[in-house]
Amino acid sequence: MNRTVMVGRLVRDVDLRYTPNGVAVANFTIAVNRPFKNKETNETEADFINCVIWRKPAENLANYMKKGSQIGVDGRLQSRTYQDKDEKTVYVTEVVADSVQFLEPRDSNQSEGGQNKSQSNDDPFKKDAEPIDISDDDLPF
Repeated sequence: MNRTVMVGRLVRDVDLRYTPNGVAVANFTIAVNRPFKNKETNETEADFINCVIWRKPAENLANYMKKGSQIGVDGRLQSRTYQDKDEKTVYVTEVVADSVQFLEPRDSNQSEGGQNKSQSNDDPFKKDAEPIDISDDDLPF
């Protein structure tokens, strides 16, 4: 069985590309905290895991998540080799993601003046518990 499930934060913005046939592929790296602390520094250490995801999930990841976003990755470990321009064999091990879960709202890790954008006063449903005027014709069911 080859199954990998991780939760971490994007180390940098997602690198979205397209194959010559137009298939989306995204490469990304996540920092995953180790479950123990370093004995000398008493700090939590992290592993930096290279991942790849294909097609629509790749586009969604690139469009909605950015550096620092927390995500969950479900996939499998895969290794491959290729020859670089100096004819040296390069070995690559990465997680091929089947799915990625967005574990925090979009833009939640960017703050303005100490306040999250998701908590700004632009929320139309946070009005002093006043009823919202909606007619039955506006409802989709």
